[in-house]
This record gives sequence, C-alpha cells and structure tokens, in this order.
Amino acid sequence: MKTHRIAVGLDIGTTKIVALIGRHNEFGKIEIIGHGTAPSLGVQRGVVVNITQTIESIEKAVELAQQSSGLNIKSVAVGIAGQHIRSLQHSDYITREDAEEVIEDADLDRLTENVHKLAMMPGEEIIHVLPQEYKVDGQGDIKEPRGMYGGRLEASFHIVVGQLTSIKNIARCVKSADLDLHTVNLEPLASADAVLSQEEKEAGVVLVDIGGGTTDVAIFKDGIIRHTAVIPHGGNIITSDIKEGCAIIEKQAETLKVRFGSAWPGENKENEIVAIPGLRGRDPKEISLKNLSRIIHARCSEIIHAVFTEIKNYGYDQPSKKLIAGVVITGGGSQLKHIKQLVEYLTGLDTRVGYPNEHLASLDPSNPLNSPIYATAVGLLMQGLNSRKEVDFVEAMEGMPLAIDLLNEESVEPMLSSTEDPLDEASFDSILDGEQPLNDLDELESVQADQPSSAPVAQSPNHGNWFKRWADKFIDMIDE
Repeated sequence: MKTHRIAVGLDIGTTKIVALIGRHNEFGKIEIIGHGTAPSLGVQRGVVVNITQTIESIEKAVELAQQSSGLNIKSVAVGIAGQHIRSLQHSDYITREDAEEVIEDADLDRLTENVHKLAMMPGEEIIHVLPQEYKVDGQGDIKEPRGMYGGRLEASFHIVVGQLTSIKNIARCVKSADLDLHTVNLEPLASADAVLSQEEKEAGVVLVDIGGGTTDVAIFKDGIIRHTAVIPHGGNIITSDIKEGCAIIEKQAETLKVRFGSAWPGENKENEIVAIPGLRGRDPKEISLKNLSRIIHARCSEIIHAVFTEIKNYGYDQPSKKLIAGVVITGGGSQLKHIKQLVEYLTGLDTRVGYPNEHLASLDPSNPLNSPIYATAVGLLMQGLNSRKEVDFVEAMEGMPLAIDLLNEESVEPMLSSTEDPLDEASFDSILDGEQPLNDLDELESVQADQPSSAPVAQSPNHGNWFKRWADKFIDMIDE
C-alpha cells in the first residue's frame, strides 16, 4: 500500500536543535505531525565543539518529536553550514568525441567530475558543485545544454567547500544518536526553499539568515544560486555585547535584547529606563534603553556591513546582476526590532522578513513554528519530503494505533521511485572527529509582525539534478 511520505528535518543550530516530522497534505501544504526543540550545547559558530553534548541535544529534540507524534524516528534530513564553509567560482570544459551526438547527462556528469578533481587547501573538500551557465562550441548563455550538438562543452560553476572533519563530525553525531543520515543539505539552500519564492530567485534576491553563531548569505539570480558566504557573527555576539556593556549576566542580556532591544537607537528616549533585578539580594540595576539600542545598533551595523560587502563582491551594481527582489532576512535575528529598517538603510535594497508559514498547513498564526526561527528546519523537512530516495524516515511506536493508521493512509502524492539506497550504519564506520554547523538564532520570543504572504515556492527545474549529484558525491566522501 502506498503511504504519505513522512519525513524528518533535523536542524543542528548554534543555539538550538530542532526536529520536525511532517508530510504533504492533499493541497501540497506541509502538516507538522511532531516537533521537538532542545538547547544546543555543543555547537559554536556553526561548528561542533563538543560531540557528547551535541549528541545529547539531538537525542532530546528527537525524543520530544517522537513523543508528540507517536512515531519512532529512524532517518533524518540534516543541514550543513558553519564558519568553515566557503565558496568560489570556477570555469571548466570537456571535449566530446563525437560532436554529431547530442549532449546527454553523461557529458554533464563528466564535466562536473572534472571540477571535483580540483585541488583544495589541506583538510578541505568540495562538498557542492553547482553549474550556472553553459557554453557549447563558444555559444554562451545556455542554461540547458541537453539535446544540443557540439564538440566543446564549457560551464561556469559555483563551488562550495568545507572542512572535511567538520562535515564528518555532524554525521558522527547523527549516527551516535541512533539515526540514519538520509540526505545532507546546505542550510542556506534549505532556508531559501522555506522563505523565498521562485519569482524572487529569478528576479535576484539576497537571503540573509541571521543565526545564533553566524549569519548565512545566499544570493540567487535567474533561479540559480550565485554566491554564498558565512559571516562569523550572529545573535549570540549581540547578547555578549549587551552583557559586557551593561555589566549584567548573559541570561539578563538575552532577555533585554528580546523584550526591549532595538537596532535603531533613535527610537528610544534618554529617560527610558528598565530595572534589572540584582543578584542575591543586591540592589536592582537600571539600564537605559537608549544605551541598550546603541550597543545593539553598533553590532548589527557591523553584521549588515559584512553582508553588504558580500553583495558588492557578487557585483550587484552590474545591470545583468541587479537584485530586483532585494533582501529577505530570516532566522531568529530577523525578529530584532527595527532590523528590517536598518538593513534597508545600510544597503539601499528593499527588505522583508521571510516566514516559512506559507508552506505549513492549518497552523495557528501564534504557533512558534510559523516563526523565522524555524525557517531552516522547515526547509530541511521540505528537502526530505522532496528527496528521490524511497526510504522510511519513521516507524510507528508499539501500542500506538493512531500512528500505525497515519503510516498506512493512502497517499495523495506517491513517492518518487529511485534505485538509490539510503546511508546505512556501515557508511559511518570511518567517521572521525572534527566540528560543524550553524543556523538559526536564539529562541527570541518577541511578538511577530504581520506575516506577509507570497506565491508558493517552486523548485528550479535543475534543482533536483544538481542536488542529487552533489548528495551522491558527499555520501561517497563520507564512505571513504
């Protein structure tokens, strides 16, 4: 009997770890069946620094998701990101033996293979190769060369590189939590799937995911990712600045940022004061909201200037690279008061906050899963649901008849068939130590602004092909 595909997304962030269980309903929206969130104790700036604590946090988040759904999680779609990720541009070509034969997938794969052979810095591995434009016998601006005739096939590529030990550490943590690694996804791409429309990707847009430890930047144009970068600052460093500038403890600094913080100091008057309870019976400490906003503004401006530098490195001022759709900010940092206005002021680009709620079915507007904090987790869940691998992410718990019925429901959208096998335990036997990911920021609890609606996100026609090839390469790398 065909069943609904039930998938699981696991976001291993700097401040929290989120497990989401969901499936598509008959309208193509995602029904969240279960979710769990746990503090992330072993990750700093997107990199695993304590494997034991990271495993414990993963297990706690997974356990909460299982309890809320009645399903046992077997496999997960995981994201990779973090400070160790960098990107570069490269062009390459192949010469075909018979120019009278049409270009096929095998030719494109051979061209991509050439790129994977590039020498990287010690300890680095190519984890992602994305073709952008092709040339056939010197004719350029070709997006789809399949079916064309030609002897010389060229392409420009966007290459994402990461530290091998960092990547393997994430896989090790997942396996040690008794989970299979089903798919591996670049987290900025997952966030983009959750909050960007295909129209925005075509027009030109900058995704800025402000996480707890780092800020991810991904630039799309003509439906293709053109530039990626990781800025090693996020919401946690703003909290640290408040802690030091106001001489208070970290928990109080986080509460101040969430409840009273603003990225625009002009909004507060000099006489606006908030009292912080003193420690162990000491007198309360009075904090000026004007001073608080100045501290936040200084660090936010630094982060946004770094983002703008990446936008300028992309060359957005060239007519062919114009970013008509502006900037979309997401992640927990996007909920900071007046951050949208500050981004618009410093970059001169139209800005909106990206919410994943347009993909979610029948969720109350006040439900926290509608928040930008969960954009990456929702995107990873979407990647799992759209994966071509036919595998069971979950199984029913014993004594849970409702969960068994859930797994046996007739499918509205049958799963795509595939001959690929998911990663099994043997795939991880050689995994060593290292570090890894980021994404998503502090568990900010500020009130959300009205959430804009937009057209559903559509997948780029080539998205599945290049990602499938990249995932295969990554799996082969892990196996080695």
